[in-house]
Amino acid sequence: MAVMEAADIVVVALYFVLVMGFGFYTMWRANRSTVRGYFLAGRSMNWFVIGASLFVSNIGSEHFIGLAGSGATSGFAVGAWEFNALLLLQLLGWVFIPVYIHSGVYTMPEYLSKRFGGKRLKVYFAALSLVLYIFTKLSVDLYSGALFIQESLGWNLYLSIILLISMTALLTITGGLVAVIYTDTLQAFLMIAGALCLSIISLLKVGGLHGLREKYMEATPNVDAIMLKMNLTNNATCHIHPKPHSLQILRGPLDEDLPWPGFLLGQTPASLWYWCTDQVIVQRVLAAKNIAHAKGSTLMAGFLKILPMFIIVIPGMISRVLFADELTCINPEHCMKVCGSAAGCSNIAYPRLVMSIMPVGLRGLMMAVMIAALMSDLDSIFNSASTIFTLDIYKMIRHRATSRELMVVGRVFVAFMVIISIAWVPVIIEMQGGQMFLYIQEVCDYLTPPVAALFLLAVLWKRCNETGAFWGGVVGFMLGLSRLILAFVYREGPCDEDDTRPAFIKDVHFMYVAAGLFWISGLVTVVVSLCSPPPSEDQIRTTTFWGLYNKDECPIMDPEEMLKMKANVHCNDNSALVKDLSVATNEAKHNLSWVTGQAKTLANFNENDTTTSSTEVNGKPVTMGNGLQDPVALSATRSVEEISCGGGEKSLCMTLLEGFCGFSGAPAKTEEGSLVDDKVNIEEMLHESPKAKVLLNLGLVTVCATGIFFFVYFSL
Repeated sequence: MAVMEAADIVVVALYFVLVMGFGFYTMWRANRSTVRGYFLAGRSMNWFVIGASLFVSNIGSEHFIGLAGSGATSGFAVGAWEFNALLLLQLLGWVFIPVYIHSGVYTMPEYLSKRFGGKRLKVYFAALSLVLYIFTKLSVDLYSGALFIQESLGWNLYLSIILLISMTALLTITGGLVAVIYTDTLQAFLMIAGALCLSIISLLKVGGLHGLREKYMEATPNVDAIMLKMNLTNNATCHIHPKPHSLQILRGPLDEDLPWPGFLLGQTPASLWYWCTDQVIVQRVLAAKNIAHAKGSTLMAGFLKILPMFIIVIPGMISRVLFADELTCINPEHCMKVCGSAAGCSNIAYPRLVMSIMPVGLRGLMMAVMIAALMSDLDSIFNSASTIFTLDIYKMIRHRATSRELMVVGRVFVAFMVIISIAWVPVIIEMQGGQMFLYIQEVCDYLTPPVAALFLLAVLWKRCNETGAFWGGVVGFMLGLSRLILAFVYREGPCDEDDTRPAFIKDVHFMYVAAGLFWISGLVTVVVSLCSPPPSEDQIRTTTFWGLYNKDECPIMDPEEMLKMKANVHCNDNSALVKDLSVATNEAKHNLSWVTGQAKTLANFNENDTTTSSTEVNGKPVTMGNGLQDPVALSATRSVEEISCGGGEKSLCMTLLEGFCGFSGAPAKTEEGSLVDDKVNIEEMLHESPKAKVLLNLGLVTVCATGIFFFVYFSL
């Protein structure tokens, strides 16, 4: 096997310089001093960059390792996930994203809070998301990236991983979602170009797609030659022949890889969680300028999802054809000598192909592609996890947190995740490579179907209430967790030994378990919701799909938000909107100046009376006629705090730090303006011109027809 040469190292170095330079350029141009600017890129992204970012955020290094490895082991089957994603992305663009925009949320836990009220569903989903991010996605990415680096460069494993994580976190901490999306766009071109080169070269070596079909079914290791060459003491063999249905995607209901009923009824709901409710994906689409750009981005990402079958899965199958004696282990002893894992060596299919057939220079390009995949996935996870923690957990604890405080917390949490990720590396190294990718799929299928059922009912069924959603989620979670624990206890043994696991473990595919969890959770949610009081009109006004048809109704806001805006909002008996949006905006701007004046007044007042707190006058809270604490006074108080904290001359270090993190003058005021814009521009964001609507619907029909065609083509 070839090794990386000087030209390859130069290509990798140029890649690092290009991506870091581009990332810092977009970082300095971006508005990173507000919550919306840092976490949602100011909602200024167009369909092209979001579509590219969606694709790259999903196609991480674990796809190049895992999809190619599964292709080498079981053929076309794993491509079904990619074609299924093509269709689910359109469900996101046409059903879920309009609802998220209409409800005015930043995160998915925030949506649950607005839809159902209360905090327990919000906390449950936020905690589950963070756990899945840190202990599944990060683990897979780090293991896959480390495996490729080890195969191609022989670098020190810890040093390589720490370098990659640190560079990714640097871009995420300083640049926010803008830097993440733009660097993802650059890396998408690099990734597709490099992977296409490998796919074309490898296909030519096996005689094209037709030649691959013939040679793959004959790709069997030479057992006698292996036994003599490696001096193996174990003469048992297992799983050395290609599976009979390797050239079909959808297979029989009892197939061990992809039973079609389990895939349609179980895997699809689990994938719906990822594509329609996962923060990593949804956050990018919420950064779109308007709904037309959001839908356009899902169409673009859908077309790009056709590529993994041809640039990852098929090269993995070709790798088996070319290196059958190495990838297809005849027994665990052989596996240990080839790749150091008794579970199997299919995970080295892609890096082995790269290092063996790619010419000098292009090997460096493919190394850069793998780094691009790893960094893109990591920066997506870092940014989305910091968003959930900051806006759904920290803000719930610190109700009066200022905009600047939220920015600092978001960045610090990314640094915290970096430390956890690096500490997790030894655990990843000790895991068996052949088992880990399947383990991650099982974890997601056992824990996420109840969440998918919850969101689907929340968006499509008005009668669904908080009690039903909570108990449906609890029942599904407990059942899934029980099955996950059993899967840990009864792990599959070496392939040359008898499988002694209970029948309900070894004979029931995890996709059927996912199907049961999804439908049981949905049923419990429906029954409990029907047996308890319905949700209030305020909870479903802007948070369901059917509420999109009543966009003219006045959205009900909490008293603090209404007083912050000071917009002259009134609703008639029919809840029709009777305010003039432009007047509301002007009044809101006028009142922002009024808030600043009140801040100065309170500041002077506090200077003369040190016994009075910042929210009290003569020892009593500043209140309104209804007895509630005046949120305008609270806002003024926050301004006082920021004015007092910003007093005095800043040191050079503080000035550089604020510039590095994107803090500029008056962040609180900028954020108030953003709150106003969020309320008055929702209808504008949801507006589609007739021409755009026709073009988007034509694109929808085209991409869905393409996905169905490939399902049929690769199943015949």
